[in-house]
Amino acid sequence: MDKPPRTFWQIWNMSFGFLGIQFGWGLQMANMSAIYEYLGARADQIPILWLAAPLTGLIVQPIIGHASEFHVKRLLPARRNASLRNSSPVHIRPQSQEM
Repeated sequence: MDKPPRTFWQIWNMSFGFLGIQFGWGLQMANMSAIYEYLGARADQIPILWLAAPLTGLIVQPIIGHASEFHVKRLLPARRNASLRNSSPVHIRPQSQEM
């Protein structure tokens, strides 16, 4: 399957979109220490919380990548639905009143 060639403006728009994503991510990360404190972390716990996400990614991403290599393509829609169903509590949880 050949990829269609991309025009300059398609690449420009994609890059500009990624710039927006990076800007939004930077804004969120700039406020994480205050969010951690709001959630009850002490000042001496914040550095380890900053390391938690990257370290978790280093451990979890290879496991998920290894497991996904063994799925056949005909199961892709079922796997996608299962992924959406299983990740929905992660998206719902931040709005819960218990936090």
